[in-house]
Amino acid sequence: MTIDIVTIFPDFFSGVFDFGIPRRARQAGIVDIAVHDLRQFTDDRHHTVDDRPFGGEEGMVLKPEPFFLAVESIRNQRGNQGKVILLSAQGKRFNQPLARALSTEVSLVMLCGRYEGIDERVAGYLADAEISVGDYILSGGELAAAIVTDAVVRLLPGALGNQVSASRESFSAETGGTGLGLLDCPQYTRPAVFREMAVPEILLSGDHRRVAEWRRKKAFEKTWNNRPDLLQPDLLNDEQRRWLADLEKE
Repeated sequence: MTIDIVTIFPDFFSGVFDFGIPRRARQAGIVDIAVHDLRQFTDDRHHTVDDRPFGGEEGMVLKPEPFFLAVESIRNQRGNQGKVILLSAQGKRFNQPLARALSTEVSLVMLCGRYEGIDERVAGYLADAEISVGDYILSGGELAAAIVTDAVVRLLPGALGNQVSASRESFSAETGGTGLGLLDCPQYTRPAVFREMAVPEILLSGDHRRVAEWRRKKAFEKTWNNRPDLLQPDLLNDEQRRWLADLEKE
């Protein structure tokens, strides 16, 4: 996969992908990540990328021309029609299913906004999708692009080294044992007792069947407590329905 990020602050990404899974995936040739300075795609001596908005609003809006030129240049360089993602507070909320869908693409081009936003013609005629990483406002799209990139790269075949890990993480369908994406179960490591706080005995029992059941139940309980919106009644299996009934009684 190739991922190209277009931004007015390319230095923001210095070192961001030089650690952990993104670094290993790059070294293994699983993904090629490139960052492009939007100002390189201007044709005036001041490298102007923004202008005042029509209609009398305050602030500055990023112009459409540099983004169109940047995407056209990247596509010519890559030799493909990469899927263009506009990072925007007005976009569709990013989640794990969307990350999985993007991980199947051959190429992604991410456009980072700043100031009051980007000329709407970029969203309407250039971008294939408009994505938001949450219901809050960031100073720009750079953090969002880094988040999306990290979430997508870790899903690429070979990126984790152990693909089972990805299938059992929070929001993955296999976490719930059904088509339901749940939060991950609690995790513990040594020491077994720390400051009188003990690891649940069942995890030390060696009984793999009971441990697996405990993990499923705790994942369900954590989802109920922290993200009940993820629980879809029509997707619950019999085991989960029993757990839900018990939780509702508490």
